Amino acid sequence: MKPLNNYSKAVTQDDSQPAAKAMLHAIGLSQQQLNQPFVGVASTGYEGNPCNMHLNDMAKRIKEAVCEKPLNGLVFNTIGISDGISMGTSGMHYSLPSRDLIADSIETVVAGMHYDAVVTVVGCDKNMPGAMMAMLRLNRPALLVYGGTIAPGCHAGKKLDVVSAFEAWGEKVSGTMNETEFQQVIQKACPGAGACGGMYTANTMASAIEAMGMSLPYSSSNPAISSAKTNESQQVAAAIEGLLVNDLKPKDIVTKASLTNAFKLVTVLGGSTNAVLHFLAIADAANIVMDLHDFQSISDTTPFLADLKPSGKYLMQDLHEVGGIPSVLKYMLELGWLDGSCMTVTGKTLAENLAGVSALGSQQNVIHGFDNPIKSSGHIQILTGNLAPEGSVAKITGKEGEVFHGKAKTFNGEAAVNLGIAKGDVKPGDVVVIRYVGPKGGPGMPEMLKPTSAIIGAGLGNAVALITDGRFSGGTHGFVVGHITPEAQVGGTLALVEDGDEITIDAKNNRLTLHVSDAELARRKQQWSAPELKFKRGVLAKYARSVTSASLGCLTDTDQPTHESVSTTAKNHNTSLTTTGVLA
Repeated sequence: MKPLNNYSKAVTQDDSQPAAKAMLHAIGLSQQQLNQPFVGVASTGYEGNPCNMHLNDMAKRIKEAVCEKPLNGLVFNTIGISDGISMGTSGMHYSLPSRDLIADSIETVVAGMHYDAVVTVVGCDKNMPGAMMAMLRLNRPALLVYGGTIAPGCHAGKKLDVVSAFEAWGEKVSGTMNETEFQQVIQKACPGAGACGGMYTANTMASAIEAMGMSLPYSSSNPAISSAKTNESQQVAAAIEGLLVNDLKPKDIVTKASLTNAFKLVTVLGGSTNAVLHFLAIADAANIVMDLHDFQSISDTTPFLADLKPSGKYLMQDLHEVGGIPSVLKYMLELGWLDGSCMTVTGKTLAENLAGVSALGSQQNVIHGFDNPIKSSGHIQILTGNLAPEGSVAKITGKEGEVFHGKAKTFNGEAAVNLGIAKGDVKPGDVVVIRYVGPKGGPGMPEMLKPTSAIIGAGLGNAVALITDGRFSGGTHGFVVGHITPEAQVGGTLALVEDGDEITIDAKNNRLTLHVSDAELARRKQQWSAPELKFKRGVLAKYARSVTSASLGCLTDTDQPTHESVSTTAKNHNTSLTTTGVLA
């Protein structure tokens, strides 16, 4: 058998590296162990939020299991930002940039320390795409382990999750919930460790990565606090050893076909719009061409079947109890919706992994049958038009309607809209416009969960729409359109909207239209000037200077074109994105 220490041998087998070997002996490795492969175990664990609080213990168990093999497991840590805690505050500016910091730090340690393989142990939203980007850049044997979903909270016989707390604030502000009830919801919403419980961004990306083949079967749906999650440690050790022996690497697994499989699952599950940004970034790291047109094509032909929060009533733990993600994938495979030949980290194909999986039970209500979909096409829709010439991402589950026409109510930033909602300035029929919150303007493209939750809580969910160059949490629902490009900060049409302008959001024909003449828009553009970037120094300043458009995935390490040359690419796609109505 060929040596498995392809990278670590540079410091363990070279006589001219005595200091390296001396330092490795200092951490307790014997001469024999220096001949074994080194496996980095990258943990995003930290004590500050439930999604990540248990990950360091998971990483320790995985290391111990890895070291039972003829392998050296070595734990290192990277950062995390809790979206749930930072949401609605200035801390949210750091959320999306943390994805790239996570990717950079994992790449730096694994490459700098000459590790032969890496296991990433992740929990919150940006952990997973960041880890995937790093593993693909490194392209050495690797797999991802998800920390698992949180158990549901409960109050007055109703299941709760973190979004329940946000929406309770909206109810309190609108006068439909008293202070005592509000505090009860807050105290009971999150009962312990695990990522946010609905089909929000963390569970969306974990599920997608399992479908992509980069995590073990059931990793995405096993609850955080469960014997099944604990038992994954031994399975991970066996899997990483197999990947080393077979020299099976991420770019052998992540292909255009496996990404397509994964986004089809996101569509079936009603997953987060953030998946679009993260898929674009993952595809770029894998040197795979993927653009907004691909997501629309998948959405055109894949139904939305899962009755999961935020728009539905069930949580990820409910899906676990009826068979988990493998049972959903098996159902999709049997219907011919997936490419079963795609390779996975088990060393088997997706179809081989699913062969022994139990089918979804006929009595379960979490996943609808294909003959009774929640929506006959996907909930994620790519809209273009004079408000979004480079594209935007809408989350239309069908429950909100398919067309909204109203008058603009503009807000320059999230704080302004939160204050406006609290004061009652947002009225039925408004199209709420939140701008200067894009990747450069935010900076960091913060999520607008607090305003959308307040709108829902205030009873306006079916009466107003909201559009923004920012992002949405996976917990968002309602008539919303985000990722509008070009963003306001660089002079996109969103910057030119005035209060009272008429706007149409048409998810039947995938158009986002500002009913203002070209001549008037040209006049407004002449009078407009870009606001100064909000940060001059530090990580957010670096991010704002380097980040690409949301239509490219908000990349910071790419040879993709700059914003000024993106519009030509976008125009080439506009015809195919918008000529066909994709909703019945």
